[in-house]
Amino acid sequence: MKRVTTLLAVVALVAGCGSSEPPAPSGPPDGVSVTLGQWRSDEPAHRLQVAVRNTRGTPVYFADVQLVTPSFRTVPASRADAAIGRTGRTDLPIPYGAANCSPGGLPEVRPATVVAHLRVGSEPLREVAFDLPHPDPLLARLLRDECSEFLIQQAVSIAFGHEWTESGKIMRGALIVTRRGAGAVRLAAMGGTTHYNVAYDGRSPGLLPAAEERLEIPVELTPARCDGHAFGEAKKAFQFPVRASIDGGEERVIVVAPPKPLQDRLIGYASRACGFGR
Repeated sequence: MKRVTTLLAVVALVAGCGSSEPPAPSGPPDGVSVTLGQWRSDEPAHRLQVAVRNTRGTPVYFADVQLVTPSFRTVPASRADAAIGRTGRTDLPIPYGAANCSPGGLPEVRPATVVAHLRVGSEPLREVAFDLPHPDPLLARLLRDECSEFLIQQAVSIAFGHEWTESGKIMRGALIVTRRGAGAVRLAAMGGTTHYNVAYDGRSPGLLPAAEERLEIPVELTPARCDGHAFGEAKKAFQFPVRASIDGGEERVIVVAPPKPLQDRLIGYASRACGFGR
């Protein structure tokens, strides 16, 4: 009888160990809500702002925050270490992963949650999941933009050429389109940035036929702004949008940035062209 009792105890212990799982996140505390935002400086850093609102009288401490959604790769939780009282809004910055794209076309944005470890007042720390309204417009836009780039990049690479010449107030060079996959690729337009205007020959920038491997498009850059604030706040100075399509399909936008050495040259050129003597 003793052996049977011992055996049953061991079986119960093993069963209990086999079924142990971390508890599911609980719902958010009353009066605490989150939304997503993104500042201009967040875009090149692949970062979001979790905007927290606390309408209750008790402070809420956030240890960390994390975005969880099938639309983007999950990255580790970001440390917050923030006690949030009854305020209008407090932004907690978090990184987010690369979009989950498919060569078959643009995906629909999937539901998302913000997961946080928090405590209300002197309560123990607990994991909480905030369901974001679906579809979240910011995540939908970010997914569309990243996956549009992905689709174009399956067919070609688009990059700034190595040779650039400064001529008075104009910097002349080329955009290089190199074959990667199948399809005829048309570049419909290359846009400027907050700091640089773009000009080419006035027509569509170019077509790379399906049978050709490389296309070189002459480009001219000129300063878009010549004030000190512009040079001090160059958050998106080198994020050039290029509109392109494959085999006559829908135009997609891909952001092309020059390499760091060329960025440094362009800053010096723009300073001289604006009369700053640099």
